[in-house]
Amino acid sequence: MVDINNCSSEMNLSINTFSSELKNIRTGRISPDILKSVVVDSYGSKTPVTQLSNINNLDNMTLSVNVWDNSLVKNIEKAILESNLGVNPQTDGNSILLKFPELTAERRKELVKIINEIAEKFKISIRSIRRKYLDQIKNLEKEKNISIDESKSLQDDIQKITDNSIKDIENITVSKESEILKV
Repeated sequence: MVDINNCSSEMNLSINTFSSELKNIRTGRISPDILKSVVVDSYGSKTPVTQLSNINNLDNMTLSVNVWDNSLVKNIEKAILESNLGVNPQTDGNSILLKFPELTAERRKELVKIINEIAEKFKISIRSIRRKYLDQIKNLEKEKNISIDESKSLQDDIQKITDNSIKDIENITVSKESEILKV
């Protein structure tokens, strides 16, 4: 039998992942969380910057990254440059200073485009979850394990969950866009 709760929880997981991915896109105030997605090649393995250094806010637009291992400073600097955060690291010994520029109108529009691309990617993942469960239902119907009426009912339930999940992603997207476009 198809478990609708599993379908719902898989879609909710996608929504939560989407929401946490948007936290990495900055708005007005800079948070150390912005560096969570920056991964550095450290001794042969990929490690997040947050596990290799201490990150502090100096002011609203400046972060200080105090690297624990001096030999990794160059790697971290390179990873920050490649992360497309729009910042040039300034190195002083084992500390890296990141001065984020104020968001220009052009950069805000760029960020909105990026957000919409990410949202579309997660909508596709939700639709593929729907497809997986609809296929299961159709197989059960084909094998005569459930009736046509049950099949229709389950398909309708899954479609409702899908519609709600996509609506949630759109709401989160609109909220983040307005946060970014607000000067």
